[in-house]
Amino acid sequence: MAKEKLRVIPLGGLGEVGKNMTVYQYGKEMMIVDVGLMFPFNNMLGVDYIIPDFQYLLDKVSQVKGIVITHGHEDHIGAINHLIEQINVPIYATPLTRGLLEVKLARAGNLEKADLRTIQAGERAQIGPFQVEFFHMSHSIPDAVGLGIQTPAGLLVHSGDYKFDQTPVDGWTSDFAKLGEFSKRGVLALLADSTNADHAGWTPSEALIDGALDKVFKEAPGRVIVASFASLVSRMQQVANTTINNDRKLAFAGTSMVDNSKMAMSLGYLKIPEKNLITVEQGSHMPEKKVVIMCTGSQGEVTSIMGRLARGTNRQFDIKPKDTIIISSHAIPGNEESFYYTINALIRRGANVIYDPIEKVHVSGHANQEDMKLLINLIKPKYLIPIHGELRLLKQHAALAERMGIPRENIPVIENGQIIEFSNKKLKLAERVPGGYVFVDGTGVGDVGMPVMREREQLSQGGIVIINLLLFQNKNELRKPPVVESFGFISNSEAEGVIEPLVEQIETLVKNGRGNLKTSIEKAAKSHFFSEVRRRPWVRVFINEV
Repeated sequence: MAKEKLRVIPLGGLGEVGKNMTVYQYGKEMMIVDVGLMFPFNNMLGVDYIIPDFQYLLDKVSQVKGIVITHGHEDHIGAINHLIEQINVPIYATPLTRGLLEVKLARAGNLEKADLRTIQAGERAQIGPFQVEFFHMSHSIPDAVGLGIQTPAGLLVHSGDYKFDQTPVDGWTSDFAKLGEFSKRGVLALLADSTNADHAGWTPSEALIDGALDKVFKEAPGRVIVASFASLVSRMQQVANTTINNDRKLAFAGTSMVDNSKMAMSLGYLKIPEKNLITVEQGSHMPEKKVVIMCTGSQGEVTSIMGRLARGTNRQFDIKPKDTIIISSHAIPGNEESFYYTINALIRRGANVIYDPIEKVHVSGHANQEDMKLLINLIKPKYLIPIHGELRLLKQHAALAERMGIPRENIPVIENGQIIEFSNKKLKLAERVPGGYVFVDGTGVGDVGMPVMREREQLSQGGIVIINLLLFQNKNELRKPPVVESFGFISNSEAEGVIEPLVEQIETLVKNGRGNLKTSIEKAAKSHFFSEVRRRPWVRVFINEV
């Protein structure tokens, strides 16, 4: 019988898509699994990306014995630089995942201080009280693994991102034998990916994309530009294969895409003959029908190549009339507006844009409902904890598991920060810890919170009016007329008729001099603007005395 309680602490990925991070704790020793980022929603103005809240760990740093990374996608590794600045412990990853981590750490100047340890699927690592078995799971990137976590309190299985692809790009299917072995040993709890819990059927194979890519390449009258995630090495290989089959040459564009492709080729995960690779500059001097460019920006990120092409601000190359652009991704939940805005902008600038469902140029890397059922049947866990997904997806995963015979009370649907405890093989919900958003805005990490976000949203919706007053010291008398300036509120042609009456009100309020003058003027201005134009700008009053 276990002497200590086993705790599962989700700090990211439960109640959202992205910033996946889970902490396992036995007694006073901890292990972290994944540390990802997520894209900001459209109303999170000025935010570059979002990372998990590490607050629960900061006074327990000595208790953390290691970090395990399941695969190299940004929603699982994107916050690694932020974490190791606070918690620098051994990081365990498979070879390709380690390579992607090295690229990311090197770019931030953190590679030398990171303790990276290579682990292969099929191997084990002892991390504090946790004996971790790494097993291969097919996903949309090579070298993805799930984890069998043997603890004194029982065996947990952490699926990582997965789908049961029988024809993956790298030819390496999921380790069904290991999943069956876990079942024979008895699995206390399965923590499983819920991203596609509302998708019926099986997730299509990555091989389905090959035919669609080939069709588009053959029909393209000029250059083909493919946008994808920079970590999607499997897609790089498929694009390279199709490029060669269609007698074209391939150029990678974008710092992260170039760095990751070089790293993947050096490790043997990406196989492209040197004669089939060119630079973007070389491609500009070749016949357009011979050129393929693969770049970043499949989500329309403003700073990405595809985002800049959509706005006509990309320096290295621009859209040409015969270009065919392939968007090889689906919109991340919450990013649909930016995704489709980019597609529309590219079409407006003259490109022929291909995206799913026009052609099957992208398939999900996540389990659909039939994949999920198979995993549950293979593992046969006592408890199922849905992870990786918005709340509606966690609920759908739970409902599916209940239909398969797992008792409802054995399927806790929880969100970030809600700790689960296991004691004597029984589960209970423990306390709640911080598990919210930490915004990264330029060089600032966490110094922009929801109050600032609300202010930015208010500014974006109503604009701002600034009122400056210069008074004689200790007198209710204006030295100069009030100066009223508006930004993002009304046009210059409207301003005169709206602001002049307000100036008169301000002068009267100053003369009367009752109560808090600043507050009185703010209230009067807000009331005036709403009665005149039915708008609610942000009003700020500044008073100086001379």
